[in-house]
Amino acid sequence: MQNILLFISGGEILIILLIIVMLFGSKKLPEIARGFGKGMRDLKKAANDIKREISEENIEVVDEVKKLKDDVEKFKL
Repeated sequence: MQNILLFISGGEILIILLIIVMLFGSKKLPEIARGFGKGMRDLKKAANDIKREISEENIEVVDEVKKLKDDVEKFKL
């Protein structure tokens, strides 16, 4: 069984890499890779920040609901 990555064979990947090296040059590739890595890191950080904010807001809402529930139960008595 042959391993296929994104329905592209090894030869096609090699040709694509050759074209990239020809277009950007071997000196620019590390710079491009660093920029791509930094962008991915920033995107992951932003996603984690959003998840954290949503989680914190959820905790606050749950606390508010518990307080209201307690107040309603006290009012019933």
